[in-house]
Amino acid sequence: MDWDKLRIFHAVADAGSLTHAGETLHLSQSAVSRQIRALEDSLGSTLFHRHARGLILTEQGELLFDATTAISKRLEAAVARIRDSVEEVFGELRVTTTTGFGSLWLAKRLPILYERYPELRIDLMLSEQVLDLPMREADVAIRMKEPSQADLIRLRLMGVRMQLYAVQPYLDAQGTPTSLDDLGEHRLICQNTTTAQVSAGARLVQELMTHRIRSTLTVNNYFGVLQAVLNGLGIGVLPDYVTEDHPQLVRVLPNIESNEVPVFLAYPEELRASRRIAAFREFITEQITEKRQREKDTSGL
Repeated sequence: MDWDKLRIFHAVADAGSLTHAGETLHLSQSAVSRQIRALEDSLGSTLFHRHARGLILTEQGELLFDATTAISKRLEAAVARIRDSVEEVFGELRVTTTTGFGSLWLAKRLPILYERYPELRIDLMLSEQVLDLPMREADVAIRMKEPSQADLIRLRLMGVRMQLYAVQPYLDAQGTPTSLDDLGEHRLICQNTTTAQVSAGARLVQELMTHRIRSTLTVNNYFGVLQAVLNGLGIGVLPDYVTEDHPQLVRVLPNIESNEVPVFLAYPEELRASRRIAAFREFITEQITEKRQREKDTSGL
């Protein structure tokens, strides 16, 4: 096979357009079109359906695109390992985690990592979707449960619990609940139980909703829940790690909380020797250790 034609085919399939692929490859549309026709001729198959809205892969095209995608990911992994063989930590590191943990805890600590490794480029992907690390959809993940895939290296970082929080001005105006029955007279701010989230958080919300809550505000991520709580809209269900950066939060009904949610760092076995992974792992474990020490110091006061 002509690797150059496969590279061009992959770019066209990914872009869905000869023009956009040409811009990415720095080739004219006519040059891209010639290469695709030549590849189709060599295979004896049509790879694209052509219509006014763009290009759609045929069944044969889908088969070839799956193959070129796998090749591309393996090449990316090889390049990453080659680059990681040098002393410096640089290049792209694709990190995936949940929207809540990424926006409320991780993002604001990244300046420490960038100060240490200024040539590092981090692609932070915040989603409740579990990306496939062995297929290189991401390089490293922070997940709210232990990964099930056997070919991943995993490290337990900490445990998280969902708890109830408000701000003092709200409590001064509306009163502080002392029981779950009292909670029914307040506005509850939480994620909708149908929203993708850790099951422990959804179960806690379901339990709270059985107490005939007077008013609710549901948001599809914890960042939105936090902002509503900080603005005095009610009592929110939030992960306990938010209190470290928001000391104005007051815990409500301290005997009510979810089951513990384990937080794991995971990355593919093939990236075991990656210096970028090692740098990120060291950064995360340092931050977790410092967090635990601060909590210990605070509880001892």
